[in-house]
Amino acid sequence: MFGATGLAEAMARRRYRVEQPIAASPWTVWDLLIDELGYDEWNPSVLSITGNMALGSKIRLVSMVNPKRTIRFKVTVFEAPTVMIWSSVGLPGLLSRQRTFRLTPYEEGTEFSMTEVVRGPLAAFVRGSDPDVDESFDQFADG
Repeated sequence: MFGATGLAEAMARRRYRVEQPIAASPWTVWDLLIDELGYDEWNPSVLSITGNMALGSKIRLVSMVNPKRTIRFKVTVFEAPTVMIWSSVGLPGLLSRQRTFRLTPYEEGTEFSMTEVVRGPLAAFVRGSDPDVDESFDQFADG
């Protein structure tokens, strides 16, 4: 089924994704996403978030799935009101994480999607210590 390269690639990557229609304009949703001080008002999956939501800024995130760990991200793409990408490099060349927020307008509002991809040779090994974030992603989108 997998060749040696395919197996290594499958083990070296994990992906989480959630999509949710929101009955609000992309700008309204965008304003919520970039207001780090307001996350606790609408998002039960985030315990704390610090930093500015701006291109090049650093963000520190603590989530309910692992309250003892802080994930550090850098805002690497900031295209209002459609896409924002947070990137994290745990160990250069060995482990990285990228979280993409995408807002797509449609007739009744906005299609929100959030995708996180964990890559690198160590991604398979941290799978056991990295909790399942599916429920947390669902809560984030439902917020």
